[in-house]
Amino acid sequence: MFGGKEKSGTVKSNISSASVGALNTLVEGTVIEGQVTAKSDIRIDGMIRGNLNCDGKVIIGITGFIEGQINCTNAVIQGKFEGTLNVKELLNVRESAKINGEVTTGKLIVESGAVFNVTCKMGKQTSENGNATERKSTQVKRLKKEAS
Repeated sequence: MFGGKEKSGTVKSNISSASVGALNTLVEGTVIEGQVTAKSDIRIDGMIRGNLNCDGKVIIGITGFIEGQINCTNAVIQGKFEGTLNVKELLNVRESAKINGEVTTGKLIVESGAVFNVTCKMGKQTSENGNATERKSTQVKRLKKEAS
């Protein structure tokens, strides 16, 4: 039903472990210290002290707590976070969330009741604006040369 069965009784599958819909879970009562890397979505109901790098969505459940740095594509925060949070696309802060630190995100939703004590950068980042500034200064120099 889910794959071709070989004679040895093993099941072959064409779906990779990092496929769409795969979800890693850290349950309540579990504590990890160090660096965590996830290729697919991850839900944290326990605790991480350290860095979390995720190619998908990070969900911090109501009992979840992360202290450190998160780099991810999307995030939903219901629990607690302290540190540096870098979200490429959408950060959704639910009413039960408590966030302290630095946040960089593409888009942001903060529900009423959430504690959101952060320094926040949203939208296009400085590097793109810096390039635009350099182009303007180059144009100004050209105008000055022509006027001479």
